Amino acid sequence: MTKISILGCGWLGLPLAKALIAKGNSLNGSTTSENKLPILKDAGINPFLVILSEVEGNFESGGISENINSFLAESEILIIDIPPKLRTVDPSSEKKAFVEKIKNLIPFIEKSKIQKVLFVSSTSVYGDDNGLVTEETIPNPDTESGKQLVLAEKLLQENQNFETTILRFAGLIGEDRHPVKFLAGKENLENPDAPINLIHQNDCIGIIEAIINQSKWNEVFNAVAPFHPTRQEYYTQEAKDRNLPLPKFSTKKSNIKKEISSKKIENSLNYQFKLENY
Repeated sequence: MTKISILGCGWLGLPLAKALIAKGNSLNGSTTSENKLPILKDAGINPFLVILSEVEGNFESGGISENINSFLAESEILIIDIPPKLRTVDPSSEKKAFVEKIKNLIPFIEKSKIQKVLFVSSTSVYGDDNGLVTEETIPNPDTESGKQLVLAEKLLQENQNFETTILRFAGLIGEDRHPVKFLAGKENLENPDAPINLIHQNDCIGIIEAIINQSKWNEVFNAVAPFHPTRQEYYTQEAKDRNLPLPKFSTKKSNIKKEISSKKIENSLNYQFKLENY
C-alpha cells in the first residue's frame, strides 16, 4: 500500500483519489472548501482543508494553512492538481500568484516524507505553436496561466529533495464536461480546420496510475488522445450525437495546425487510450 496525498480534490482529483483507493492505496486529499470535507470523507479519503497563499507569511505556517503538515505527513507521493487562479492580493504586483503558492509549498514538501511529486500541468504551455508538438518542444506560452505553469514546473523540477514528473494535459473532457456544450448553436467559430487536442477524464486517471505503478519519475509527458479530427468535423458530429444545435464555423482557413503527440505516453508507459470515449 502506498500513501498518497492529492492537493486539489476537484473535477479530476476526487475521482482519481477514488480510483487509487480502489487499488489499495491510502489517500489524503485536500480541498479549499469546508463544505467539501464530508464528500471527501464519504469517498474514503482522509480530508484536509488546505489553502495556499501567494503572500509569504499570510498564515501561521508561512503562506499556507496550518493543516499542510498533517496533509503531507507519512505520504510518499504528492499529486499537485490545482489550476492557476490569476487573481493576486495586490493587482499591481508583478508577483506570479500561482508560482508564489508553489514556492511557499515547497519547503513543506522538503521537510515531509514526500519522495515523488506529480505536477498536473497543461499543454497550454506550448502556446499556439504550429505543427507536431512533442515533449521536446520548447514551451512558448501565450497566456498568463501558461506562463505561470512553466515557472511552477521549473521550480519543482529543479528541486533536488524530491523527484518530479510533469504531466501536461490537453483539453479536458468527461461525462459532465465537454466543449461542445459551449459551442452548440454558436456562429462564425474560428479555426474550423485546426486539429483537436483532447483527453478524457478516464485516461487522465489511467495515465496517472501508470506513472505511479511504473515509477516514471523525473519525466515530462504530454497527455492527449491520439485522435485529431478538425474542430469543425469533431464538434459538428458531437452536437449531432447529443441532439444539440449545430455549431457554425467560419469559412476562413486557420493558421493553427497544432497537433500534440501522445507517442511518448503510448511507448514509455505502454498506455492504450480508451478511444471509445472520444
